[in-house]
Amino acid sequence: MVRLATNVTDPIGDLLTRIRNANLAYKDDLVVPASRMNGSILKILDAEGYIDAFAQEGEGVERVFRVNLKYGAKRERTISGLKRVSKPGRRIYTGRTELPRVLGGLGIAIVSTSQGVMTDKDASRKGIGGEVLAYVW
Repeated sequence: MVRLATNVTDPIGDLLTRIRNANLAYKDDLVVPASRMNGSILKILDAEGYIDAFAQEGEGVERVFRVNLKYGAKRERTISGLKRVSKPGRRIYTGRTELPRVLGGLGIAIVSTSQGVMTDKDASRKGIGGEVLAYVW
């Protein structure tokens, strides 16, 4: 079993950095600490087609998510970029009318709302705002 150090001040930033580093190194899979927030973000990335799949492994404090990254036919990356927006030192909130558009709608913004973590398009459809966690394109 893989043992991960989870003593970080920004778990979402840690997740995005692990995905970014594995993607730049053309890794097929990576392991991230399991949490409800990480699970929600990975579920969005899976539904939007940025990752191939993810699965939970282990029990108790040794729970982790194994993430399978997705590449194109000639090993092109499906994730061109990841950016953490709202950080522990500076939270960024938007109302329903100011939801960000990433690359004119080609990318997604991951937003934490009162109804759960969702994409900017879903939040706009439901007419709610929230904390902008990250941009993915």
